[in-house]
Parts: sequence; structure tokens; C-alpha cells
Amino acid sequence: MALRGVSVVELGGLAPGPFCGMVLADFGARVVRVDRPGGFGDPSRLGRGKRSLLVDVKRPQGAAVVRRLCARADVLLEPFRPGVMEKLQLGPEILHKENPKLIYARLSGFGQSGRFSAMAGHDINYLALSGVLSKLGRSGENPPAPVNLLADFGGGGLMCALGIMIALFERTHSGKGQVVDASMVEGTAYLSSFLWKTQRIGLWEQPRGGNLLDGGAPFYTTYRTADGGYMAVGALEPQFYQVLIKGLGLKSDQLPSQMSVADWPAMKKKFADIFAKKTKAEWCQIFDGTDACVTPVLTFEEVAHHGHNKDRGSFITDGEKGVSPRPAPLLSNTPATPSSKRDPFLGEHTEEILREFGFSQQEIDQLKSDNIIGSSNKLNANL
Repeated sequence: MALRGVSVVELGGLAPGPFCGMVLADFGARVVRVDRPGGFGDPSRLGRGKRSLLVDVKRPQGAAVVRRLCARADVLLEPFRPGVMEKLQLGPEILHKENPKLIYARLSGFGQSGRFSAMAGHDINYLALSGVLSKLGRSGENPPAPVNLLADFGGGGLMCALGIMIALFERTHSGKGQVVDASMVEGTAYLSSFLWKTQRIGLWEQPRGGNLLDGGAPFYTTYRTADGGYMAVGALEPQFYQVLIKGLGLKSDQLPSQMSVADWPAMKKKFADIFAKKTKAEWCQIFDGTDACVTPVLTFEEVAHHGHNKDRGSFITDGEKGVSPRPAPLLSNTPATPSSKRDPFLGEHTEEILREFGFSQQEIDQLKSDNIIGSSNKLNANL
């Protein structure tokens, strides 16, 4: 796989960090997740392909264990607020002295500096501060609380993975590591560059929900079907719009111009009335294979069984019969080979990892005796 030989130390955290680590693992990196005592592993269930080391990093001996791991690793991924790692004596200045080639990835909501950097927050807060939340939803309504994808995983975990890959590539030239400051606010804002760059060309003149690409146009929105399902319509180009009109049983010479904004509300109602007369499956029979840019809104229960997704093997089933998306993008020579094994138990691989990183059995026994490290067996006994 593409990242074979890359060693990653991931300090356990919530969803964005584990997703970043899982992306790296899916493409071949050896990812060690450092879990803390008293926890239950990764509640986000994004531990695919990782191994778990249980160590109490709040104690000096535990922090020393992590330092030894980082001395041999290529990447450190940490998800804490600014200053936490420095208090643990695990800041970049210390670790880079011991391993100048280390890529030190810091994934946080507000970034490593700025007046909000020490504040708590979640996806909706980062989305709000990025400006993107103000563009979502309908005019006259509160901006909605969208599912936590954009900031946590798009602007956060995935952008951090990109930063790590860029830093790893740069290291092939300089031989040096560097700090990746991945702010979810800035990552989300960067994802929205198109919105910023197109402000002056008329795309966003109307209040939110009333523009060409945010649901204002009757040919770029969703419609409810007779059976309670939905169809997504994205017939922007004139030639695609004509295919849509034909599929709806309408005649273009009897309709207003496609780009007559004043007629959009009435056209949207007309389209809604027509879509409501057939089921989702019936509309699929009409539009599948055409250039109308009309597709069904699939539920999680439907998506893995859709013909196109089955053709490409877009969804995979793990050893516990759980279904999830196949890693993307698909590389022709070195595609990802995601693990089908269950996620690791807390501390399941503690001793195995320590031995790989040069710890002697005597050192491991002492760390166990001092309750610095633990294993899944000890956890299960406590439960």
C-alpha cells in the first residue's frame, strides 16, 4: 500500500483525530493508538487497522514511554487543546530534539493560536466561525445544525491527513519534520474557497436558500416522492435541463425560461406536484441512465445495495458484518486495503508495541508493576 513503512503514533481522542488516523491506516501506515486508563478505546468506532497501547501519559513515566515511541515514529497525531502536550513534556520542541524528522500533527478546533484557541467547541461551533454555517439552510429560518461532517471530518480529520502527507513529501527533500497546525475552523473555511471566490459573479446575491446552488432553483434541489422518498435534482446546464423537463412530462416551450429567477418559486411548486405523483423507484426508472442529473436520495439501508455502488464495490463489510464506505480515492497501483478485523480493545497490543519500539521485557514488567501501562486482559478483569 502507498503508506507502507510509515509509522504513526495517534493520541486517543474524539472523532476527527481517529478518522485522520484511520485514513492513514487504510492506505498502509502502521498506526499505534495511545489510549488512556479509565477509557473505553475509541467511541467513534474509527479504529480500523490500528493497534492499541494503554499508557498513563499524565505520569512522567508514561510520557517518557510516548517520547520513546515518537523517537522512532514518522508521525505524531495529537488532538488536544494548545498547551496540553507541553504540560506533559511532549511538545514539538522536545520531540523534535529527539527526532528531527517527526511530523508533529496538531488537530484542534480553533488552532494553536488566537483568542479562541483554548476554548472548547464542536463541529457546529467551528462551522459557525468559518462562515460556512451562515450559507446553509433557508431564508427566514435559523441556520440548521447539520450532521457533524463538514468541520469535524472535512475541515478537520481529512485536512489534517492532507497536511501530514504534504509534510511527509516535503521531508523527502529537506530531511526534516515540521508541525502541522490543523484548525477545523480554517480547514472548513478553506473547503469553502469556491463560495468566497464566486461572491462577485452573482451566484450568491439572494438570501441563503434562494440561489442557484443552495436550493433556490427548481432544477437544483430535492423533491418528495409518492412513497415518502426523495429525488435529488441537479440539472444546471440547459441541455440537462431539457432532459429533466422531458422526463417530467413537460414541454419547454410552455414554461418560463430556465434562468427566470422570478419564476423559480412557481416552477418549484410545479415540479414538486409532479414528483409527488410517482414513487422513488418509478422516478429512477425514468431518469436512470439519462443526463437529467436526477438521482435517488438513498438511505444508509439502501446505499450499499444500489446497482452503481455494487458495480464499484463502494461499500465493504467487516468481520463483524458492519457495512462502511470503502476507502477513497481508488489508487490504480497501490489501493487501500482496509483491515476487516474488529477495532482493537483498549491496550490490546501494549506489550507487542513496546517490544517493537525497543523496550526490554524488564522495562515492560516494571511499567506494568508501576501501573504505567495496561492491557485489554486487565481491563476485562476490571469489568
